[in-house]
Amino acid sequence: MDDNLAPILAPFACRSASSRGRLHAEDESPTRSLFQRDRDRIIHSSAFRRLMHKTQVFVYHEGDYFRTRLTHSLEVAQIARSIARALQLDEDLAEALALAHDLGHPPFGHAGEDALQACMEPYGGFDHNAQTLRTITDIEKRYADFDGLNLSWEALEGIVKHNGPLLGSATSDDAHLPEGLRSYRAVWDLEMHTYASAEAQVAALSDDIAYNNHDLDDGLRAGLFKPEDLADLPLVGDILGEVKSRYPDLGGKRLRHETIRRLITHMITDVLAETSVRIQKLNPRSPEDVRAAPDALVTFSEGLKADDKALREFLFENMYRHYRVNRMTSKARRVVSDLFGLFVDEPEVMPEDWQATHKSAQPDQKPRVVCDYIAGMTDRFALLEHKRLFLVDPLD
Repeated sequence: MDDNLAPILAPFACRSASSRGRLHAEDESPTRSLFQRDRDRIIHSSAFRRLMHKTQVFVYHEGDYFRTRLTHSLEVAQIARSIARALQLDEDLAEALALAHDLGHPPFGHAGEDALQACMEPYGGFDHNAQTLRTITDIEKRYADFDGLNLSWEALEGIVKHNGPLLGSATSDDAHLPEGLRSYRAVWDLEMHTYASAEAQVAALSDDIAYNNHDLDDGLRAGLFKPEDLADLPLVGDILGEVKSRYPDLGGKRLRHETIRRLITHMITDVLAETSVRIQKLNPRSPEDVRAAPDALVTFSEGLKADDKALREFLFENMYRHYRVNRMTSKARRVVSDLFGLFVDEPEVMPEDWQATHKSAQPDQKPRVVCDYIAGMTDRFALLEHKRLFLVDPLD
């Protein structure tokens, strides 16, 4: 696709025509840019579809109206496109990164991740970001010429280091990197010592904006806390007060929605204002200037960082550690641990394609194959698989 047909971009925006390309050379599409094709491959992947039944906080059977990893990813993508457009960045790359950022999350949210980390501690550990990289470069097997999705260098870079540099320098010891990130350095250098592109930074901030606001929304919807419990919370309490003052008779879901949408707008406005100041100060003339900068280019102001931290702490105490959530996460950890132990000891009970992968793996990589299988499960499938394998039922 001719970049001349694309919107006018800032000098420091990524351009598909200037991409470092793909690991496996391909003929590009005549109708889509390289970054649009990255996005489409992510959307059509099996891992993306499975996000429909992977949780944010609530497990799938607790209600149809709570967010899943899929709905969250779509919301992140919408925010990312809006911010990228305002900053004259490549919207397609920002959207692709937003859609891909959760592909490596296991079932049951953070509880599943903690359980897999404990299981995999003797074998190199588990990290959802590294698992995302494994998913899009190896585990997805759809194409005739290569494993993975063969995404562009810019997409892989943005997925790996969207939260900032992972190494102090190009020659730094990488022993502390999660397995998956460390091994991929020998395949393709993603320059883990620099910041990622501005588009990747936009996707990361969009994740923060969506995550906190939508967890706040789901927590209110679930009755884990009430609007009056938010009165003293910085920023949130002020905006809630503004809504109540303007609409004194508003209540229920309308009050909740009006408050959340104003919070999201406030956060987006803050990102744009702070980033504009940083752009003027740094005056980046290329994506490389953004990568080489001493600090992130796209970020919240210091004031909003403090407000965001207070919101995270409130959600941690009142939602993520609520006894109703604790009960489900406790069960989730047991399900993951039980499945891992069984599959390590008896790999022959896994599906045939996974048995074949396990059989062909080196001995030290066999636990990683089990981990990959479990990490790809949805909440629903993991619970059913646990029931099938551990519940002694002669009729099943």
